[in-house]
Amino acid sequence: MPDSRPSFPARAVITGGMPYGNKNLHFGHIGGVFVPADFFARFLRDRIGRENVIFVSGTDCYGSPIMEGYRKKVEEGGYKGTITDYVRSNHDAQKAALDSYEISLDLFEGSGLEPARTHHHRLTAEVLERLHERGYLVKRSTRQFYDVKAGTFLNGRQVKGRCPVRGCKSEKAYADECDLGHQFDPEELIAPVSQLTGTTPELRPVDNWYFDLPTFRPELEALMDEWDADPQVRAIVTKTVRESLVDPVIYIQNKFREGFDACEEKLPAHTVTEPEGNQQSFSVTFADWEARDEAREVLEGAGVRFRTGKCLLPFRITGNIDWGVPAPDMDGTSGLTVWCWPESLWAPISFTQTALDLDAQAGGTRFSTDDWRDWWCSEDACVYQFIGQDNIYFYCVAQPALWDALDWGLVQDTPIANYHILFMNKKASSSGAIKPPMAAELLDAYAPEQLRAHWLSLGLDQKAVSFNPKPFDTSVSHKDKKTGEEVLVKDDPRIVDPALKESAFLTNIFNRLARSCFYGAANVCDAHLPQVAPHAEVVETCRRATLEFERLAHGFDAHGALAVAEELCRQENKRWDDASKAAKGDDAAYEQALADAFCALRTVTLLMHPAVPSGCEKICEHMGFGAEDFFSWEHAFDGPVELAATLGQTPVEHAIVPLPPRFDFFEKHPSQVKKK
Repeated sequence: MPDSRPSFPARAVITGGMPYGNKNLHFGHIGGVFVPADFFARFLRDRIGRENVIFVSGTDCYGSPIMEGYRKKVEEGGYKGTITDYVRSNHDAQKAALDSYEISLDLFEGSGLEPARTHHHRLTAEVLERLHERGYLVKRSTRQFYDVKAGTFLNGRQVKGRCPVRGCKSEKAYADECDLGHQFDPEELIAPVSQLTGTTPELRPVDNWYFDLPTFRPELEALMDEWDADPQVRAIVTKTVRESLVDPVIYIQNKFREGFDACEEKLPAHTVTEPEGNQQSFSVTFADWEARDEAREVLEGAGVRFRTGKCLLPFRITGNIDWGVPAPDMDGTSGLTVWCWPESLWAPISFTQTALDLDAQAGGTRFSTDDWRDWWCSEDACVYQFIGQDNIYFYCVAQPALWDALDWGLVQDTPIANYHILFMNKKASSSGAIKPPMAAELLDAYAPEQLRAHWLSLGLDQKAVSFNPKPFDTSVSHKDKKTGEEVLVKDDPRIVDPALKESAFLTNIFNRLARSCFYGAANVCDAHLPQVAPHAEVVETCRRATLEFERLAHGFDAHGALAVAEELCRQENKRWDDASKAAKGDDAAYEQALADAFCALRTVTLLMHPAVPSGCEKICEHMGFGAEDFFSWEHAFDGPVELAATLGQTPVEHAIVPLPPRFDFFEKHPSQVKKK
């Protein structure tokens, strides 16, 4: 063994980003977050023990997106159910989609649905009361959009405009955040429009609780230094966070310089940075966000237009919409609900509590401990949160500061931020112009394991990558020479489906190695393991591949880890082809070739298990082992003969389950099979 192998925690919580309860899941939810999270969860269960891993997520039931989706469904479709019924139906559809892709969540519930609702509401009250007790909640009177024509305050998603943050080009910004995750105050939103009436809404004052996030800038800077040195944290995380760990700045175009000069003496203390070269604006830096906001009022009164830069702002905790977790009454405030983003940050804790509670009710045999603090507050535990890149602000800025403020000893999570999966080279959103295929819809053209392998191989840790499934590609391939009609890519038999690249390995190379072993053993070993030892070279090759896979999986590089397993399988498949052909008529040489192939098959199956679990578990079953022993990394460097020995069996005593004729461990989708 090498001197240093990756270290793993005694216990681990793995979370996947929570989908909103107003829709089903499209492919980006599954391929960009849940499949990578599931790969790591399955790997960790094999690596540190199933009882030491909790994989949780759930439907984000509350907030303005759900209210708006429900309102439209009632108004446009005559929906008769309650908002809870609406969320429940979407939750059930989400869970069905996750199950169909073999996402092995220990718990997928809803923050507003039982059994998780009770835990989540109780924890939310405890969090707010604790923050208030420790002096980190500030009551602020801010302005909220009000639709005069409709006679109602508007929730966040009922207002749309342009993002005010400098450098952001998002045209889909809501009341206080844009679709790229930038935060701002409602009065900063450019060209707001009510989605109810199409009119320009007014801003009217309301009271709410805010978390004093700017106070934690030093702690966040120290955490970023730690994360910069942590190989498990991707560079995009610290880069994105540091963009907000700066002094508040206002950017003003040069053409407004005269107006700025006229009112500059009324501004709080500031520093002006003049434009350089061809820059079209100058910047004004302030000591804190309060000074910047004071300056904004002065500039607005003087008719000077400006844009703000990123910085830490008070993080809104409560809101004024009906559909939310009730906030406890504090300092005379009542009737408020908690904004969906803060409560979704501690939802994984309440989901963990729910999972442990359900296990305790069932006899307490699933997990190694039923105390949620052993998972979230213990030095030998770790929390891994898989998120999309546009959620970095919430999980890597707001959440660490909240954990510090609570002083509960919560373990700071390890964030795994993936870039977006594009669709046909463009960003796709279920609420945008480019509608991505839904996750369930893709299964009309692909087997789940085909898509799992493809998405894991995209390398989303490095950059945004396009998903181009041929059956859904309606771009034009060429014009038919005879008819002159346009032929679409999806109908062009000459074009190879890029989404099936990894599937070819599964259905051809991996299948072939497995079938060769089982059919070969039936022919010369009487359906038992080969009695001869594999060559030392094969054992060493498998050992090295296992160690490299472990290193890459520890760093969340699924693309690299699967490449290691594929290379091993291809190499050993070729070794088998050459050795088995040379051994024709020589049973001893053939058995030796089988011993090498079985050794390789055992290792490849162990390594591929987190990616394509069903097919690997079929191989395990036919090899005659229980999954708990076969996939445990306590036996990671044991070949089939050594595994049999742990059961007290010799190779001759260990029976292999016979393989039916023409059996496939990894099957193509029926639509991909040519009809004879």
